This record gives sequence, C-alpha cells and structure tokens, in this order.
Amino acid sequence: QVQLVESGGGLVQPGGSLRLSCAPSGSVFRFDAMGWYRQAPGKQRELVATITSGGNTNYADSVKGRFTISRDNAVNTVYLQMSSLKPDDTAVYYCKADRLWNVYWGQGTPVTVTS
Repeated sequence: QVQLVESGGGLVQPGGSLRLSCAPSGSVFRFDAMGWYRQAPGKQRELVATITSGGNTNYADSVKGRFTISRDNAVNTVYLQMSSLKPDDTAVYYCKADRLWNVYWGQGTPVTVTS
C-alpha cells in the first residue's frame, strides 16, 4: 500500500512563506501527475497546483504568482513553495499522486496564516 507523507506545514504570519514536501513512505514506482489540494474549515477540498511527470504545471487562480510547485522525480517528491501567504490560505494541504488508474492521497498537513 502506497502512503504519501506530507511535511512542512505550520503557523505563519501573513506575508510569510512555507515550503511543503510530499514523498512516498517507501520505494515505489514513479508517479504520473502529482499535486497539492487544500481544504479550509467548512469548505470543499480544492485544487491548488498540479505538475506532470514532464514538469508541466497548473495553478488555481488564487495562488498564481505566489505559489510554486516542483518535483524531484529521482526521489518521487513534490514540493509546494508558498510565499506572500494570506489568511485565506489557511487550510489542511493534501498531496495527491496518480499512477495509471490509481490515485493516492496523503493525510494532510495544516497551514495556518494568522497574525
């Protein structure tokens, strides 16, 4: 069973930065698309950013210009560099990875943006 492990969440002030990481818990095959989603309290889970195995990226309009997704295929890890954070970015951030017809999710890492 593939498990994705996120790290890097925490408490940050508005305007600050955080870097999230997500990697499988063991040695696994290379993933196809990988991405980050988030779920704020009382809201549905939404897409933040995705990246294909070839490096093509896609971002939600709300994070364009502030967040950057990247991946290291050698270690099957996806990153999310978040800058200029706003209180509206407060949510649990989930990593997602696809492999053929299978979809894998991490357990989530909380990000809280508050002064």
